[in-house]
Amino acid sequence: MIEEKFAFGNSFIHRLDPKARIIAVIILSFAAALCDNLNIAILYFIVSIVFIGLAKLNVKDVFKRIKPVFWFLLMLWILLPITFEGEIIYKFYWLEISTEGIIMCCKITIKSITILLFFTSLVATMNIASLGNGLHKLYVSDKMIFLLLMSYRYIAVIEDEYKRLLRAAKFRGFKPKTNVHSYKTFAYLAGMLFVRASLRAQRVHQAMLCRGFNKKFYTLDVYESDRSNFIFLIGVFITLATLVVLELYQGLFFGN
Repeated sequence: MIEEKFAFGNSFIHRLDPKARIIAVIILSFAAALCDNLNIAILYFIVSIVFIGLAKLNVKDVFKRIKPVFWFLLMLWILLPITFEGEIIYKFYWLEISTEGIIMCCKITIKSITILLFFTSLVATMNIASLGNGLHKLYVSDKMIFLLLMSYRYIAVIEDEYKRLLRAAKFRGFKPKTNVHSYKTFAYLAGMLFVRASLRAQRVHQAMLCRGFNKKFYTLDVYESDRSNFIFLIGVFITLATLVVLELYQGLFFGN
């Protein structure tokens, strides 16, 4: 199974209804992504840090979760400042670094990390069954929820099947190289993996039908519709409205 490191806790965020968290993360992420002012983007980042605090997540674990995106951001910092047109602040022979390119890199970096922190604090703090339950309450198609839950459950199983097939090939003397034989072998492995995955899917479906499966999943986690969910969403909407107003009147507060 895929690790659910942040899914279990007793914080304010963990006690919220999954439906409220899904609504909050969608509107906050879209708002942060569409933000075009660097100062407002920093405010969104501060809000995401607050959510991490409310979820009582370990900072080191959060950093490990978002670390892979830094490689993508590093590539942007290498390319954008020298390819983005604008006022030149540094020139070395043919290499020209523009102010607009650096500002754009700052915006993309802050917004990317902010959105990841929103999803880490609000979505990663629920297990996959609770996520499916929340999506169902938001009237997402049952087929989409079924696909999400089954994909999550059997990705690790398919990975183990691939490792067994690759191990069997290596026991027979296979050594991966950049040649036609290796390409053919990996193609055969992929084909066998699809065949075995299909057969396993049929067996799992038959087993589920024998156990009375009615195309719906149920979770044992019960979230009461108390006042905290309503207060949380009101707070999110007020924060979002404030940031949107600040961006609309950015000339009065932060300048153009």
